[in-house]
Amino acid sequence: MAKMGTRFQGKVAIVTASTQGIGFSIAERFGLEGASVVISSRKQKNVDEAAEKLRARGIEVLGVVCHVSNAQHRKQLIDNTIQKYGRIDVVVSNAAANPSVEGILETQESVLDKIWEINVKASILILKDAAPHLQKGSSVILISSIAAYQPQASMAMYGVTKTALLGLTKALASEMAPNTRVNCVAPGFVPTHFAGFLTSNEAIRKGIEERTLLSRLGTTADMAAATAFLASDDASYITGETLVVAGGSPSRL
Repeated sequence: MAKMGTRFQGKVAIVTASTQGIGFSIAERFGLEGASVVISSRKQKNVDEAAEKLRARGIEVLGVVCHVSNAQHRKQLIDNTIQKYGRIDVVVSNAAANPSVEGILETQESVLDKIWEINVKASILILKDAAPHLQKGSSVILISSIAAYQPQASMAMYGVTKTALLGLTKALASEMAPNTRVNCVAPGFVPTHFAGFLTSNEAIRKGIEERTLLSRLGTTADMAAATAFLASDDASYITGETLVVAGGSPSRL
C-alpha cells in the first residue's frame, strides 16, 4: 500500500488499542492518508513494535502506553498528544474486552464491571479528556460490533456493551454538534487475535462465512477504510450514524 492520498494531511488522529488487529490497520490507514497518528495499548513492547512498523511506512507516529481503564494513562495519552502536536482532529475508540463466555446471569459482578468499564465507560472518559482539544470539524469514531444487533450466547454481555455504543453514538453526536461529528463502525467477524477463538475454528469460521452475502470474513483493511471514510471530510454531513461493515451479515433492517 503506497501513500494513499491526503484526506488527513495536517490532522492528528488518536486510535486506542492500536498496536495490532483492527486498531493498527485504522492507525496505518490514517497515517498513509497524511495524519500524524497516536497509537496506544497496554504494553510498552507492543507500542514500540507497532510504532516502528508505522515509521517504516513513512508515517509520523507517537506511541503511548494506555490501559483505557486507568485515569492516569488516559490523561497521559491526551497530554502527550497535545505536547507533541498541539491539537486533536480524530479520536477512534477501539479498546474492548470480552473476558467471559458465560451467560449474563452467570457472570461475576467484577467481570460485568470490567466489560462495562473498558467497552463503554472508557470511551466516554477518553472523550471527556480529549474534548477541550478537539478542533472545529473534528471527528469521533466508536468501534462497536455486529454483535450489537444480536448479542450471541458466547459473548452476550460483550454484545450488550456494543449495543450501548450505538446509543452513545447518537447521544454524543447531539452533545458534540456542530463542531465534532460522532459516528460508529460495527465490524462483522474479522480474523484477529481478539476474535481468534471464533475464526481459528474451521467449522465456526465456515458458518460465519455462510451467513455473509459476500462469502468471506472481513479484513482489518475493510474496517480501516470505513473508519477513515467516516472520519474524513468525505463524510462531513454524516453524524450520529452507525456503519455496519459485515459483508451483508444480518444486522438491522
